[in-house]
Amino acid sequence: MSIWRTLPRHARVLLPLAAAHFGLLVALRVTFWLVFQGMMLRLPLPDLVKALYIGAKFDMRLTLLTLLPLAVFGWIGPLSVVGGRLGRWLWSFYLGIAVGLTMLVYEVDFGHFAYLHARINAQVLGLLADTAISLRMVWETYPVIWGTFALAAVVAGYLAIYRWLVRREQARSVTPVRRWRRAAIVTLVVIVWIFGIWGKAQWYPLRWSDAFFATDLWSPALGLNPVLNLADTMKNKARGFDAAATREYYTEVAAYLGVERPDPATLSFRREVSARAGAQRRPNVVVIFLEEAAHYKTGVFGNPLQPTPNLDALAREGILFRRFYTPAFGTARSVFAFVTGIPDVETHETATRNPLIVDQRTIINAFEEYEKLYFLGGSLNWGNVRGVLAHNIPGLRAFEEGSYKAPRVDGWGISDLSLFEEANAILRQIKDRPFFAVIQTSGHHRPYTIPTDNRGFVRASVPPEQVRAAGFADLDEYNSMRFMDHSLGVFFSVARQEAYFPDTIFVLFGDHGSFRSLAKVTSAEAQFGLTRFHVPAVIGGSPVPGAPRAIDAPASEVDVLPTIAGLVGAPYVNTTLGRDLLDPRFDSSRFAFTIDEHFREPKIGLVTGDIYLQIPTGGGPTRWADLRGDGATEIAAEDPERARTLERLCRGLFEASRWLMYHNAQRKTPSPPSTTP
Repeated sequence: MSIWRTLPRHARVLLPLAAAHFGLLVALRVTFWLVFQGMMLRLPLPDLVKALYIGAKFDMRLTLLTLLPLAVFGWIGPLSVVGGRLGRWLWSFYLGIAVGLTMLVYEVDFGHFAYLHARINAQVLGLLADTAISLRMVWETYPVIWGTFALAAVVAGYLAIYRWLVRREQARSVTPVRRWRRAAIVTLVVIVWIFGIWGKAQWYPLRWSDAFFATDLWSPALGLNPVLNLADTMKNKARGFDAAATREYYTEVAAYLGVERPDPATLSFRREVSARAGAQRRPNVVVIFLEEAAHYKTGVFGNPLQPTPNLDALAREGILFRRFYTPAFGTARSVFAFVTGIPDVETHETATRNPLIVDQRTIINAFEEYEKLYFLGGSLNWGNVRGVLAHNIPGLRAFEEGSYKAPRVDGWGISDLSLFEEANAILRQIKDRPFFAVIQTSGHHRPYTIPTDNRGFVRASVPPEQVRAAGFADLDEYNSMRFMDHSLGVFFSVARQEAYFPDTIFVLFGDHGSFRSLAKVTSAEAQFGLTRFHVPAVIGGSPVPGAPRAIDAPASEVDVLPTIAGLVGAPYVNTTLGRDLLDPRFDSSRFAFTIDEHFREPKIGLVTGDIYLQIPTGGGPTRWADLRGDGATEIAAEDPERARTLERLCRGLFEASRWLMYHNAQRKTPSPPSTTP
């Protein structure tokens, strides 16, 4: 007996219907390419094939999601696709509506791309605010009548295929099949169906960021599915920026950044930075993200258990920034801030998860002769960081799950130790030009897995009360922090033997802090939540001038790339909020901006040399913390002018961040509407 005969009757309708549905979507994708290829840059054949392949996987997902209600309920008595009179009527109605809406979205998408050269997203719904004008423009611009006939024809043809499949199945006799055999076949079909929706044989599913695998605009245009892209962007349609508010604080922010030619009309923050005098060599750069490395968890900041001897040694040898802050809490937010130089001020999700702002300028591209590499133990689909990396950094070599020899140890991928070892093996092979490499650890994260092959790491046994007093939740977290530091030590002990080491700058910092705190170390910072942002940051390596030393002025993660560019002597264009931490021009005004989105109304903040101010974005009084004491400060009464200046700068950096997330594109793309009424 054939496998086909063992399938349930409604499955013998659904599977060929799914093939027809998928074929329709693929035909529309090919039509899109044929219609618009004249306005696109000619893609290299590998990129064209990859874009169409990714697009076909999105088409398969939409097909299976559309037919999922039939698959789940279409076998139940009255709702049966084949035997139920109600079911046949109900599913015909459902499919007509579903396919009709799908075709409507495709037609709008074709018109949207012809007009704006961008795939449809949720912001097109903003046009409905001026319904009469929009409808008239559509009527005068597009063949609405012919489009309506085409939509009706496709729906009619689709329903004709569906009814023919149902009638064909009704005419067939029912063949008895053993239950175990049918159960096995149905299980296999269910697994294939789920896999088709998942889209990848990896830990993370297919996501919109997979379409942004290249730096051009046309690869994602070919790879995205308009219906799924519309759904992916629905949660972003009501957010954006406030141009009027940005302009209100523009003068203060531009002065703070050192903008040579401020322009309140265009709201430009562009600065052209020349190479430092005497800078000739081009050292390698290795940037290391340390997962949840809150400052109080390290020995160099006084932790009594001394869990980080290797990081502490690097801090003593290099430049230690004692008051370094990430703008927000969360790894994906940290990656965005580092790459773009813009604090992630999205309040409902991370900026990396917003398809509308995936196109960003980055100073990494100022390292023109460098080979660029990114190492992550898991998948770049995590947090959709693939988009902000692969789409904006030409020639980036990304290493992720599937790239390594080491086995996965948990949901975060390979261990940090294996990640460092595999990264070193790649870096040692680069001989002909300098490299810019990022190594992103992720092991200091629940479930705090420590592999058995750990190069001599020995778990510590410490009484629970001592562990908690040192700021750790439990012994597993403490040992995980120790293992991350152990992995760092193994990497540097091996790297010191490599040819690249003598001419390499190493930059290490925590990707974010922690909610917990060690009161004796953090004092006022714990009271006001700054432990979520305060992390260690170290610059080391033989090319670094002025080391060893410690810098006590506030510093921000958005400052990292300008600082590295300054160290290597690379000229760059800076359009965002970062400043060179080693440039003496800014020493008199060092601040760090923060945003805490873990409230109903997010709170923005500004760290100064002695004060932390926090402002609720939804309104309310500003809170002032004395960072050198143990409580509030009276600055608002004692020095109202300074208080006003700091408040305006804090609000200005927030509004500038919101603006820049939508206006920092490498290429000119349509902008979303302002949130200003």
